[in-house]
Amino acid sequence: MIAIAVGFFAALVIAGQRYFVETNNNQVDMVVDLVNLTELAEREGVELDSVLQQAKEAGITSLAVYDSRLERLTSEGKVFALSGSDIIENYYSGNLLNDLWRQTIEYGLINPSRVYIIAGELKSYEDTKEALLQRLGKERVKIFTVGGMEVIEVKAQYEELLTMPLGMPHDEMDIVRSAGFNIVARPMNFTKCTAANVQFFFDRIENYPVSEIVFDGPEVLGAPDYIDLFVDKMKERNLTFGVIEHFTQLQFYPQKGMEYLVDKLGKDKVARLYVIPKDEQPKLPMDTAIARWSTTDRERNIRINLLRIYEKPEYGMTLLETNMKYFGEVRKILESDGFTFGKASTFEDYYPSVILRVLVIIGTVAAGVLYLSLLSRRLNRNVKFQLQLFAILAVIAAIPLLMGAGGKVRVLAAFMSANLFPALAIIWQLDLLRVIQYKFSVQNRESHLRENLSTFQLIWISLFAITVTSLLSLMGAFYLSGALSDVSYFLEFEIFRGIKLTFILPIILVAIAFLRRFNVVDEVRKTVPVPQQIKEILDKPVSVKALLAVFVVMGAFVVLIARSGHTSGMPVSGFEIKVRAMLENLFYARPRTKEIFFGHPAFMLMMAAFLNRFPRIICFLLVIAATIGQSSMVETFAHMRTPIFMSLMRGLDGLIPGAIIGAVLIVFLQIFYRNLRRE
Repeated sequence: MIAIAVGFFAALVIAGQRYFVETNNNQVDMVVDLVNLTELAEREGVELDSVLQQAKEAGITSLAVYDSRLERLTSEGKVFALSGSDIIENYYSGNLLNDLWRQTIEYGLINPSRVYIIAGELKSYEDTKEALLQRLGKERVKIFTVGGMEVIEVKAQYEELLTMPLGMPHDEMDIVRSAGFNIVARPMNFTKCTAANVQFFFDRIENYPVSEIVFDGPEVLGAPDYIDLFVDKMKERNLTFGVIEHFTQLQFYPQKGMEYLVDKLGKDKVARLYVIPKDEQPKLPMDTAIARWSTTDRERNIRINLLRIYEKPEYGMTLLETNMKYFGEVRKILESDGFTFGKASTFEDYYPSVILRVLVIIGTVAAGVLYLSLLSRRLNRNVKFQLQLFAILAVIAAIPLLMGAGGKVRVLAAFMSANLFPALAIIWQLDLLRVIQYKFSVQNRESHLRENLSTFQLIWISLFAITVTSLLSLMGAFYLSGALSDVSYFLEFEIFRGIKLTFILPIILVAIAFLRRFNVVDEVRKTVPVPQQIKEILDKPVSVKALLAVFVVMGAFVVLIARSGHTSGMPVSGFEIKVRAMLENLFYARPRTKEIFFGHPAFMLMMAAFLNRFPRIICFLLVIAATIGQSSMVETFAHMRTPIFMSLMRGLDGLIPGAIIGAVLIVFLQIFYRNLRRE
């Protein structure tokens, strides 16, 4: 118990440090693609400057700028790319009227398999020429003139060249800078990237207000051989790297070289980016999308919000008004959540003291030995062996951490904490109930217990019991957090795996302990060995209705397991979505439905059932249901990307109304039970 208490104190210290690290990371970059706003201006027939000004007033802080491409440059008239075969075809069809171009064909200077590029706007043309030389080299890019007009001849396949990334465009970055926005640079990597290619990118963004770099495509710029150079250039400019959250909302969109870049750059220069998937946003009502941004930033440490525009206007509004309302409402709700706006903030490179972490690990080992002692009478009576076992396991667990490693030990400790502490909390309550029943049994006062406890007393005792039991369970939550807390888990480069197993194992641990204490088969006999109880249960004849009930319970259990974890194994019903939205609005952090509507009410009923001496099988089922609520509270903390204060409030927000629901159910149970006894 001393080791557990010391470990808990260490876990609380780590939790306090984590809280301050998380609260200092509260600045969000509100980002829109520049190309989206350009298209919006064109569709509405409004000047781009006006749209940019309105976006700024609505709360947008940065604009995302991508590598230019010939396809778009040609459509905008900034440069013109023509295949040699098209030029020759126009010559023979009589559509090529320029005499100088006709002469180039007649002299055999136009190759039908090449691509020819001429200027529309000088700045875009110079950018394109420079980028093509970087991408393809001088052997594939040739410059010549036609009547004083410079022409680029490129040895490339026409359709492929149209979509080739050509570097960050100066003209677009000039627009962003002059409008007062920061720039989120979205470059693509080069094929066989060289040091010159890396330098080319940084030369392009020199003197521009770049807030973050978020790579476009499957690789980081500089991969595979020049990531170190890229990192050095980022450090010189104090730039932040944005990692894109996967559409499953678990870890990241995979980009080759990303983890190596992060290790070299430092996790204190990394921010998480989220964008609502392109195929999903049109299906979302605006208020739902706005609420999602609040949840996203508060619960998943997202600090770069890349907002897509809506393609259809709201009723009674123009498309421009619709999107400006969307931007403004997102900013307003985030402002009410306590966020500030500008360049995305990042976590400090936080790793707790090794000594604190070792104390947490030792406390977890002590909890494991305590559980075994509560399960085995022989071990329970042999205190010396308990201490020896504890000492050996504690040393084995602590050595890797003290040597500077121990990643797997930390994960194992977190897993044990998530399973052991809810089980220990429930077992502690079971032992109290067993002592109470034993004392009244010895004094032949079962009827006093059964008849003299009023409904109010039952509710009061149950409320006190669920409060203390939940606090004991939450010790496991802080232990879990203490074992894993560091910036790698906050950013989800590391995640806690085995959440679904964490949902099942406490139930098994409690079920075994219950059967060691009570005989669910025959309440007249004293405690019967667990295997014998299981055998007697399996030997009992079963009615069809009982079998159907078992199938219903098993189905509900499968649903609960499938719906737990980082990603849901089955879809959420429309009704539950509405209930979730209601809970989101009512509470600081939306409580889990399996706690507020299932686990905690079951705990309250469990206390009433024990104190009213209901059949043991009913008590057993209620104990299992109560365990689900307790383990769910701890499991919430396994989502390390969620700030610890929000995880704590989610547990408390589920506990209070869940207990109230349970109290109401006790009232109905008492009414039913008294009528049943009267009959």
